[in-house]
Amino acid sequence: MSLDTSTLYTVATMIAALLGMMLLFFGLQEKIAALKWWGSAYLIGAASVALWTFGSARFGDMFALALNAVGFLTCGMVWNASRLFHGRKPNFPGLVLGALVWIAAVMTLAPGEGAMRMTIGAGIVAVYAALTATELWTERRRTLRQRWPSVAVPVLHGFVLMLPILLGDLLHPHDRAFADSIWVTMFAAELFLYAVGTVFLIFMLVSERAVTVHKNAASVDPLTGMFNRRGFSEACARAIEREAHAGRPVTALIFDIDHFKSINDRFGHPAGDEILKLFSAVVVSNLRISDLSGRIGGEEFAALLPCPLEEGVIVAERVREAFEASGIACEEGPVDTTVSIGVAGGPAGTELEVLLAAADTALYQAKRGGRNRVEAAEELPLSLEHWRRKSAGSARAVAGLPRLA
Repeated sequence: MSLDTSTLYTVATMIAALLGMMLLFFGLQEKIAALKWWGSAYLIGAASVALWTFGSARFGDMFALALNAVGFLTCGMVWNASRLFHGRKPNFPGLVLGALVWIAAVMTLAPGEGAMRMTIGAGIVAVYAALTATELWTERRRTLRQRWPSVAVPVLHGFVLMLPILLGDLLHPHDRAFADSIWVTMFAAELFLYAVGTVFLIFMLVSERAVTVHKNAASVDPLTGMFNRRGFSEACARAIEREAHAGRPVTALIFDIDHFKSINDRFGHPAGDEILKLFSAVVVSNLRISDLSGRIGGEEFAALLPCPLEEGVIVAERVREAFEASGIACEEGPVDTTVSIGVAGGPAGTELEVLLAAADTALYQAKRGGRNRVEAAEELPLSLEHWRRKSAGSARAVAGLPRLA
């Protein structure tokens, strides 16, 4: 049974145009630049294929070759859309390079060398498909299992384009019917499948991005950009498990900005927010890339460091000194920027609750000792139950006292 090539191209063109309008509309609604590029590429590509299918016989070969150049331009747009989707800038030289190579080939090759033109054209599309696959593959925020569909679709697109060309050149170098029927029919069918598959892939990527955004919103403090309590706990659990496998100790720090309530009362909540953002910047700039930090309360922050207690105390002193030296002034006068810090460390595998409980007790001691100082837990716990049994009396005493600002 033979497939009518014109019918295949017509169906593929109509579907590509419909999908292009959907992508463009969704991109405009959600203000997603990548979807605007993808939608525009589909619409332009659909228009060029439609004109090529129904107008090439009427307007001549040069008109058809020019439409092919437009088609290669849309391939560059799809590649650039994948760059934009992952936060990279569009590559405008690469966008037009395929079309320029095609124009140069058309002007250089003799009119009778249609097979060579066909090979060059398929090669251009295959290169753009490979670039798109590479762009999606290098996205490091997603696991290998999540990435393979986004890579497989453009790779298969390039393979389907190149395979019949290679077979035609190797097995039937002079068989014009092979080029005119088999390859053209396969390309029309593949174009239909690629249009549907790519849009499905695009919406899958957008859906994953939306889930990631909502997940980040649930685990990130909007004011400081640091982890909130939930995000910090989840990240620390993974880090402690990783360090336990390596047999490395961990240290927790709890920071509490001194006299924060009086800062809000005296200078207003906007000034208090600026202090919180300033302190978060001080913490992040004084920690290593492997350290975790987050805002776990109003003016309380915490950090987890994969290091012994002694190194954690050194880091805490560095944060304390940096914050004290970053004093700011408002119209009402200078603002005190000091912080009290509690530090607790434990052997590999120590639970986060144990570390935070010990660090919180040390923090209270720092507050009672005059503030603007670092205190370390004297004895490191091995388990949460051990810590609770050992410090039950002191914990009840601390719980009965008000937290110092």
